[in-house]
Amino acid sequence: MKRKIVTINEALCDGCGNCVTACSEGALQIVNGKARLVKEDFCDGFGDCIGNCPTGALIIEERESQPFSEEATKEYLLKTRGKEAVWKMEEAQKKHSVREHIPPLPCGCPGSLAQTLNQSITTNVFSHQKGASRLRNWPVQITLLPVTAPYYKNADILVAADCCAYAYGGFHNDFIKDHTVAIGCPKLDDAKAYEEKLTAIFSENIIESVTVTYMEVPCCMGLLRLVEEAVRKSGKNIPLRKVMIGITGKLQ
Repeated sequence: MKRKIVTINEALCDGCGNCVTACSEGALQIVNGKARLVKEDFCDGFGDCIGNCPTGALIIEERESQPFSEEATKEYLLKTRGKEAVWKMEEAQKKHSVREHIPPLPCGCPGSLAQTLNQSITTNVFSHQKGASRLRNWPVQITLLPVTAPYYKNADILVAADCCAYAYGGFHNDFIKDHTVAIGCPKLDDAKAYEEKLTAIFSENIIESVTVTYMEVPCCMGLLRLVEEAVRKSGKNIPLRKVMIGITGKLQ
């Protein structure tokens, strides 16, 4: 059958084991310093392991595979890890079943789970006092950015996941101000193309610093990883600041 299942890029895997800990089904192990899928029918394809991978070595793809077997997984966990591991897996399956009605995005991670955020509002919804925009460059989408432009000279670059400005109320004043902005979504767009564009920008211009703002959802870590790689490939020692923003707008 064709279904969603984890795939591991061994070239990127550093054997840290974070994915093994994150997988409640016990579908992953570290073998000879690399993450391995123990057995295909132990992987349910929900991607809890992805957000814990520091190198982006894991993805969820749709391909021909044996179906996930909850019973076989329970039996395996009971024999190898005991009853507590089975209980942990059962709790994970309950959470997964709640998400099943939500169409999974290509990365398979839980960042697409719909949530209603109850925010405290202390001012009028409609205000005549509008904050001034702090944007100093256009375009801002990474794909559309030129490789060279006057606003890169001695610039502090802000690379932002595009959800950040909606989650964090003071984004213009706290992050966009005095920065050249580049925005994108590593989940929905071509992350490799982003990396190549940013590498070119960092290489061809005098950049003072780079700040990356990204959301707390697992797949958003991909933006941070590709910026880190772009800085490395540029061959320059550019200071890099990392800021995670929660879906409720709080800095993590």
